Amino acid sequence: MRNAIIISLLFGSIAFSCNENSRQVAETEKAVTTPAADTTSISPALQTINTTDILNHTKVLASDAFEGRGPGTAGEDSTVNYLTRQFKKYGLQPGNPDGTFVQEVPMFGFTAQPTASFTAGGKTINLNFPSDYVAVSRRFVPTINVNNSDMVFVGYGIVAPEYGWDDYKGLDVKGKTIVMLINDPPVPSRTDATKLDSTIFGGKAMTYYGRWTYKYEIAAEKGAAAAIIIHETDPAGYPYEVVSGSWSRENFDVSNPNKNMDKAAVEAWITNEKAKQLFTASGKNFDQLKAAAAKKDFRPVTLGAKANFAIKNTLREVKSKNVVARLEGADASLKDEFIVYTAHWDHLGKDPKLKGDQIYNGALDNATGTAGLLELAEAYSKLKQKPKRSILFLAVTAEEKGLLGSKYYATNPLYPLNKTLANINMDVLNAYGPTEDVIVIGHGNSDLEDILAEEAKTQNRYIYPETNPEKGSYYRSDHFEFAKQGVPALYAKSGVKAKNQPADFVQKWQDKYTAEDYHKLTDEVSTDWNLNGAVEDLQLFFRVGYRVANTSKFPEWKEGSEFKARRDKMLLQTKDTPNTTEVEI
Repeated sequence: MRNAIIISLLFGSIAFSCNENSRQVAETEKAVTTPAADTTSISPALQTINTTDILNHTKVLASDAFEGRGPGTAGEDSTVNYLTRQFKKYGLQPGNPDGTFVQEVPMFGFTAQPTASFTAGGKTINLNFPSDYVAVSRRFVPTINVNNSDMVFVGYGIVAPEYGWDDYKGLDVKGKTIVMLINDPPVPSRTDATKLDSTIFGGKAMTYYGRWTYKYEIAAEKGAAAAIIIHETDPAGYPYEVVSGSWSRENFDVSNPNKNMDKAAVEAWITNEKAKQLFTASGKNFDQLKAAAAKKDFRPVTLGAKANFAIKNTLREVKSKNVVARLEGADASLKDEFIVYTAHWDHLGKDPKLKGDQIYNGALDNATGTAGLLELAEAYSKLKQKPKRSILFLAVTAEEKGLLGSKYYATNPLYPLNKTLANINMDVLNAYGPTEDVIVIGHGNSDLEDILAEEAKTQNRYIYPETNPEKGSYYRSDHFEFAKQGVPALYAKSGVKAKNQPADFVQKWQDKYTAEDYHKLTDEVSTDWNLNGAVEDLQLFFRVGYRVANTSKFPEWKEGSEFKARRDKMLLQTKDTPNTTEVEI
């Protein structure tokens, strides 16, 4: 059921399941009734998007001089300055109403130096950082200690009343260390045990309950002292090295008045191997308990083990920046409404502890997406007839640290969210060439994908849903923070059927990138890149945004979308009042 081939979350898990997807594509195409964007009027703008400019921007942003574009570093200063210069060069207006091209994002950086051990069955299990575990404290305090904390296995760590699901069953976990599985429970269908029950947790598709962020949130709400997630590559959607690489360096959170004292003192991951060692030492069978956790009647299991954590935090206050530019709409009555394009400018920065190469250049992730944002900005600036509504180009910070820049914008918007029609997000552009298809991450959510399908026809392309939604890719990039607040958000990528290439060409290319370069020092500009597919995708995103900017109707969430109620409520508010209330789901 969940034993799918692992595909990088960045590529949206996009292997084919043709019969089901063909039906969904047909339904999507039937839903489109409005005309496609006028190619004649926008053709000159589309032609400004080219491989040379994408590559040149990427080379600059991913150069060693930008030091991996870490938030709060000299690399951020270089990045913000470069993006601002480009926006000014295109003749765009400052995106912040205060007359600047930046939105300050108050954060704090914390670098954890943890030590940890478990005791079970009279034995001490020593943990090596970061090969066996990673642990941080998001509390803005210099030291954290959790001593002799009782350990409890709480299954998937989910409380979902709408599904009648409660992994805690009323257990008081205050002061305890809870151990959880990643993703949603794989509940089998009542009629076909080889499939998942689509009426519980979305079936195959991951819900927000499956995300690691939710699991730590509910742990804090329950009063746990420490919360540990067991890493497994298949249900997580990425190898342990992705976690250890990100969590063993400086991390960030948005600053708040209570210094995050409402969060669990320790948030941690452990490898599957160490988890099994812990369970065995506790006299428990990991595989049996994992299977039991997939049932509603699961009850928490006391492991008879103790956890010890000591964390020294190196803290600093950081004022990072979102970079934002605006193209004002041509219609006096509509120019205060917006379409927002996003891409995160940040990557993992520089690790001075390494010998030799220390810079995580982040060429594909996400210098290419940021280069794409610049290309779209330039293309819009070349339009002879500007769109009716305004266009916002938003390069956000700290995506790699938990979508912090987009979260801050979405909860502190520069322009009211009830006047924001749509968000179109770019995270890692196609560097393997043109494709016949376009993959929609989170397919079935909004009618933006119907517009995408119609515009894709102008390129002789077609859209497909992601076919491994259990990886939860929809929750892993900046569009999600807009969706979370109710704004219709589109996250689409090139597909897997490359033009004039073998059937498995794209799959092999993506697997190679995931294994060798993703979040590694080797994510650098490569001579084997083919950016023609990126050009097609950017032109498609331009067409979608341009069409929405001129439409007579706001895009909508589809019935059944978890975000629809938030949008409906938002649009009932007075339009002149910015919506700055964060909504948790």
